[in-house]
Amino acid sequence: MFERILDPISSIFFPQECNTCGGPSNESAVGVSCRECWNDTPLFSGSEILCRRCGALLGASGGPRDVSCHKCDEHFYEHAFAVGPYVKALASEIVHLKTTPNISKYLAVQIRKSLDRHELRKIDLVVPVPLSKERAVERGFNQAAVVAEVVGKYLDRKVDAFSVERTKHTPIHRMSMDRRARELTVEKAFSVTRPKLIAGKSILLVDDVLTSGSTVSACAKALLKNGAANVIVFTLARAVLK
Repeated sequence: MFERILDPISSIFFPQECNTCGGPSNESAVGVSCRECWNDTPLFSGSEILCRRCGALLGASGGPRDVSCHKCDEHFYEHAFAVGPYVKALASEIVHLKTTPNISKYLAVQIRKSLDRHELRKIDLVVPVPLSKERAVERGFNQAAVVAEVVGKYLDRKVDAFSVERTKHTPIHRMSMDRRARELTVEKAFSVTRPKLIAGKSILLVDDVLTSGSTVSACAKALLKNGAANVIVFTLARAVLK
């Protein structure tokens, strides 16, 4: 109620621009994009045809089916799911998250809706994909850990941001990189520093975007090698690959 009163007033003195369409945005709860852009952003509802393992969008509608893109056949996580495809307002929110450690109220609601659509009662631990030391210093925080805190609080599960570390500084993955190039950059890039806290645990691995899945697969491999029972992946967005 208080925000509804403040938003129109603040928009007069501190006008905001929507990061998606460039138009005015005066509603703080929806983050860096306007509500119209969020309304125009497709978010997964369960009616799409998605790859059963990596969550790649294979069809706009048709309901859940046991289908595979086969590009993820050798990945080490059990399955992955996301709030929506990496487009429009969701993409803008994620870009902003890389510089500002804040999740908008609107996106937090969408995260909870996404989690509710999946069977996660057996999850023991929420683990964010770690950044390399170099990138952590450069950025000042880990955006995956910011997402993991929202997830852990909603699921009432402990968030462990210290049992896995990134031992190899890798280049930022670009959309133009092919799958093999991505796999090579993260090969042996993760290690488990506290295996006793991982052993036997069902883990929800959290990141901001899943593109090819190479990063989360390499991280899942390290977790499984150190005794994790299984690994499920949650990301804010799933890149739409051509």
